[in-house]
Amino acid sequence: MSGNARAGCKPAELIVAIDAGHGPKSPGATSASGQPEYAFNKRLAAAVKDALVQAGFSKALLIDPVGTDLPPAGRAARANAAKAGLLISIHHDSAQPQFFTTAVIDGRPRRVCDRFAGYGVFYSQRNKEAAASLALARAVGRELAASGLPFSSHHAADIPGEGRPIVDPIAGVYRYDGLAVLHAATIPAVLVEAGVIVNPAEEQALLTQARQTQTARAIARAVAAWCRERGK
Repeated sequence: MSGNARAGCKPAELIVAIDAGHGPKSPGATSASGQPEYAFNKRLAAAVKDALVQAGFSKALLIDPVGTDLPPAGRAARANAAKAGLLISIHHDSAQPQFFTTAVIDGRPRRVCDRFAGYGVFYSQRNKEAAASLALARAVGRELAASGLPFSSHHAADIPGEGRPIVDPIAGVYRYDGLAVLHAATIPAVLVEAGVIVNPAEEQALLTQARQTQTARAIARAVAAWCRERGK
């Protein structure tokens, strides 16, 4: 357990490390309109930091604010080095190739998938703070659901590339032990897929400040709830 987590979890003292997944050179998935996932991640990560600061977590920080394309384990290492009390990795979702179709968007043919929409929260049982990570994942999922967002269960499908166990279908939490950004962290860590950017309708929602604020505030409320429980 990290010193921050052990010290009663006081919001003003807890360092929350926020990771905008991927980077400019390895930008992740491509959205329905052709935008890189990293652009979505960077915007939402900044909004999460702001929401956490407003909630009293004044030491919240972005672990890679300039975008240096750190490998997943390197992101965890940077959070560890910052003596963070927890790590939240922000991502936006795609789908397996067999679910894509072609649609014309802004006059250009694009590969899209409108079968799935919604968030997913991941934790790794290999994380040294697995129980605390799961508690944080559940808190995040509960707050996202309470804010009106749906959980997408498509990563549990019994097909190549998926098959992730759902450990909490109400909160929308998956177990994914192989995620290096989670298992290489020595602190509680979760990964949030904030929405499915290959779905044209959901992409448009995710591009709005309203959706970003909705998601960021839900995550901040979850961290506050997790911190209160740790402080008991």
